Amino acid sequence: MPTLSRKQLITLTLLTLVWGLNWPVMKLGVQHFPPLAFRASSMLIGLPLLAALLVVLKTPFKVERRYWVRLLVLGLFNMVLWHTLIIIAIPLLPSGRAAILGYTMPIFSAAIGALFFSDRLPARAWAGVAAAAGGVLLLLWNEMDKLGGKPTGVALMLVAAGSWALGTQLLRRTTIPAPTLTLAFWMTVETTLCLCVLTTVLERPQWHAPDAMAWGAILFNAILVIGFAQVAWFFLVRTLPPLASTLSVMMIPVLGVFSGAWWLEEVLHWQDWTAVALMVVAIASVLWPSKASTRA
Repeated sequence: MPTLSRKQLITLTLLTLVWGLNWPVMKLGVQHFPPLAFRASSMLIGLPLLAALLVVLKTPFKVERRYWVRLLVLGLFNMVLWHTLIIIAIPLLPSGRAAILGYTMPIFSAAIGALFFSDRLPARAWAGVAAAAGGVLLLLWNEMDKLGGKPTGVALMLVAAGSWALGTQLLRRTTIPAPTLTLAFWMTVETTLCLCVLTTVLERPQWHAPDAMAWGAILFNAILVIGFAQVAWFFLVRTLPPLASTLSVMMIPVLGVFSGAWWLEEVLHWQDWTAVALMVVAIASVLWPSKASTRA
């Protein structure tokens, strides 16, 4: 079981805050702007910020041609499918519940790792997965009837979560000899191109000038989500074991639910509070130092 460094802990804390608050932000954004155009606009603004960061940090842009196909596959599962599917699903679901469905990802990741990548997880890790699953079910408790009438949104979020889980496993094991920031930049380029094509084909008649609310949501996503959180997540994925990196972000759907309740006036129930405790157990199961590491 890993012990987080100070850098990892700060990164994880900021990532949780940004991604957790972004669910109600995205919900508001897509109410004022076409969903795919909203995400494409965020990417188009965020991409130059990533490029500037590479220049400032003197990080190379180059990825050898023989690794381009692998990079495209990483981008497809880590970003293209995730960003496309969730932004289509968000108008169909309450923001907090969309976050919960998206963060079934650690459960998918544990299953994929065990079935296809020969991950051998200790009992404590499986207990963490079970706690995360229990937390997700509790958070969905009061929405089961509503979600049952919206199968498209539910299906899109679950496919997005499964794609993200597979992408996380692939990114953790990639042998592409390039810095994490370089990989993040080119995966963002791939995602931006795909979203621009999709919004042009599917949403062009709906295009209009963004209002103040849409601009606020677009800039929040461009600067904090694309410019910071996405790169921060890739850093955690490549520096922590797969299960640790996935379960470590399980407070994000909790924050998404509570921020949605505060901002969008969604009602909280006892299940929500119990789920918080289960998410804390899930995180502790993989990040709390073991006796062996404590003695060391």
